[in-house]
Amino acid sequence: MISPSDIRRARILVVDDEPVNVQLLEFLLKTTGYENVSSTTDPRQVPSMHLQHRYDLIILDLQMPHMDGFQVMEALKPMELESWLPVLVVTAEPDKKLAALEAGARDFIGKPFDTVEVLTRIRNLLEVRLFHQESRDYGARMERKVRERTAELQRFRGAMDATADAIFLVDARNMAMLDVSDGACRMLGFSREALLRIDPVALGLAERGQLERYADDASQPREHDIVETELLRADGQGSVPVEISWQLQQLDQMRMLIAVARDISERIHAAQRLKHISNYDSLTGLPNRTLFFQTLRDTIELVQDKNWRIAVLFITLDRFKVINDSLGPALGDELLRQFSTRLVRSLHHRDSLGRLGGDEFALILTTKPEDKEEEAASVANEVREALRAPFDLNGQQAALTASIGIAMYPDDAVDPGTLVKYADVAMVRAREAGRDGYRFFTQGMNVQVLARLDLELALRGAIDGNQFELHYQPKLDLNTGRVSGVEALLRWRRPGFGLVYPAEFVPVMEENGMVVRAGSWIIDEACRQIAAWNKQGVRDVRIAVNVSSRQFVEGDLEGDIRSALDKHHVEPGLLELELTESALMSNFEHTVEVLESLKALGIRIAIDDFGTGYSSLAYLKRFPIDKLKIDIAFVRDITTNPDDAAIALAIISMAHSLHMQVIAEGVESRAQMALLRRHFCDEIQGFHVSRALPPAELGAFVLDNRSQPARPAADDRNVQTMLVVDDDVDVLAALHRLFRRDNYRVLTAATPAEGFELLALYHVQVILCDQRMPVMSGIEFLSKVKEMYPDTIRIILSGYTGVESVLDSINRGAIYRFYTKPWNDNELRDNVRLAFRQYWLTHGPFDDRKKPRDERAA
Repeated sequence: MISPSDIRRARILVVDDEPVNVQLLEFLLKTTGYENVSSTTDPRQVPSMHLQHRYDLIILDLQMPHMDGFQVMEALKPMELESWLPVLVVTAEPDKKLAALEAGARDFIGKPFDTVEVLTRIRNLLEVRLFHQESRDYGARMERKVRERTAELQRFRGAMDATADAIFLVDARNMAMLDVSDGACRMLGFSREALLRIDPVALGLAERGQLERYADDASQPREHDIVETELLRADGQGSVPVEISWQLQQLDQMRMLIAVARDISERIHAAQRLKHISNYDSLTGLPNRTLFFQTLRDTIELVQDKNWRIAVLFITLDRFKVINDSLGPALGDELLRQFSTRLVRSLHHRDSLGRLGGDEFALILTTKPEDKEEEAASVANEVREALRAPFDLNGQQAALTASIGIAMYPDDAVDPGTLVKYADVAMVRAREAGRDGYRFFTQGMNVQVLARLDLELALRGAIDGNQFELHYQPKLDLNTGRVSGVEALLRWRRPGFGLVYPAEFVPVMEENGMVVRAGSWIIDEACRQIAAWNKQGVRDVRIAVNVSSRQFVEGDLEGDIRSALDKHHVEPGLLELELTESALMSNFEHTVEVLESLKALGIRIAIDDFGTGYSSLAYLKRFPIDKLKIDIAFVRDITTNPDDAAIALAIISMAHSLHMQVIAEGVESRAQMALLRRHFCDEIQGFHVSRALPPAELGAFVLDNRSQPARPAADDRNVQTMLVVDDDVDVLAALHRLFRRDNYRVLTAATPAEGFELLALYHVQVILCDQRMPVMSGIEFLSKVKEMYPDTIRIILSGYTGVESVLDSINRGAIYRFYTKPWNDNELRDNVRLAFRQYWLTHGPFDDRKKPRDERAA
């Protein structure tokens, strides 16, 4: 029998080229009772060490220099002939696990380490190893029994290979694979030798506890006990669904589990096809009434905890019966198919559509509380718009309209049946009102729809009534600190309502086409304002105006610009056009032609909200673009979110490589500005510079800005700077006093958020951070810092010394050192001094002569 003491005395070798990983595994094993643990960081020593010490277990990293884990296992194979050697592979790459098993590994664990999993797998492999040693001690008697067992297995082989099912023979004592059938090799794609090396649990035959129960006399598997599971495929492309029956057989002194696995892929596919037929409409392919109501129930259950709303749109075709009766059922069915296709194309990815029967369709739309009813009304308009083009029914043209009813959850009802019923009632009201329209079930919602109609009517008189005006938001040149231009922003001074902001009326103008006429007015007004500022001495202020995609398609953009420039005698270089990516792509060839003509005239072209649309490098080459504008979505959290920072910096680098300028919008703090300046962003715009101002205030703002001498920011890249982050102010004060003795610039932050801000404002070489802090731990903070400021030297100073914390820190690669509280002043000062030395040895001092030319000029 294998005793716990045998396990503790087992000889274990840890092989990893990273010393810190070796130290952690040694610490983990020794503190849990293992007495004979050795290690090496040089994989080339493993064969000779094993030849000398005959280890019971080798814990082997796969990725190592000089000799990787696969080469080590190949070198160990000749030694395996005389003993069963367990190799436990450690890897952070899941796709290499199958290859490791093929190469000879008995089991694998992933990085980062899970302590319980590591210890469990080590103990299991050692038990198997010690069992083999115990068996070998029986000498010649055991060899004879092995030969007898082999003969028994060979007798089984003929019967096993005669069936198409996969058969697996498992030793009931040590749970190791004894033999497999040809059918198993064909089913899973493994060679017989590879399958015999794979642990039955890793293959997916059963859980270890289940195998142990099957091997127990008291709970033997019965013939009718069939288990469905999935077995691992050799190519790593998914798994094979099977049903397995188990039997326990006693052969002389050997107890053996027999697993017969049958591939049930076809049965599962047939069940899926049957389910599809029962849930989907055969004519249109849309969910049928049953599945639609089930989806609605599931959606209601989902939104209950999120405080979201649901709009149910009941859609019916006007005059469908007339068309169906006159053209016949076949063309009527074709019309329904074409209509359902248009519906699917016009809907958003989160919408769920179904056919309830006949010409009745329904749509589930999930909205947030702040969206109110506008989104449901917008979707209803999209459905109506999808019907505008005639349908081609075998050469016959058919024009259709739709009546739509809308019911809201939870405003109108909270159960699926009532919601659909109320939407149907609202549809009838829409049809009675004259067809080709929509109505809400709740009267209050209809009032909002009427309010939107009133807004449209008021907008139509806004231009003629001189109710529009432009405000201007300054743009700051980060190289000079001077105002380089402004963006013209539309405002509506609506009688009786005061100043109305664009978000409330511009979407309506986009939908009804009024934006074309308004865009022409904006261009003229911007040119008039440039001329007025020139007369007042406010010169060289470039105005950027936003251009809608409909201005390219429906308006005469080039004609409007030429007319405004001539009318107000303005230089073309003082006008800039800001276009979204969707506007560029709306009518590609025509847009290229217009922009090239305007570019030749001297107009500058900028891409607004870059990164949120097509973001294709192809169009950047085709269009004559001068500037990219980073969307506020990537600027808002640029100092704290590594992903946003990476996107923004990638846009800057790409734009400069294409000889374009970059402007960041939505800059609201000094830290954001400093980070963007550090990475050579050209301009910024946002509340940190100024809000949008009326023309008179903007002129005064520009003159005041230009009267101040430009003071370039001092270069602090050679100042030895460290950042200390700790939520305990006493600790901050003590560390500040300690490190000021060494003439460092010491920055202190009581929160990670404050730390991110200081990192954006200053060049920091060394960071000393507490581990346990509210909101964000030190490891989380330093992991983000590693992504955003990879050159920094990062140190954890913690009062908590748990193994998990140390493992987590090192596995993430976020820290350089890990020290504990309370600290020794002299030791900590020496280690920080070494950290600075490491930084300067790696990066060297900053040389102004090596700066880019444009940076030196700044």
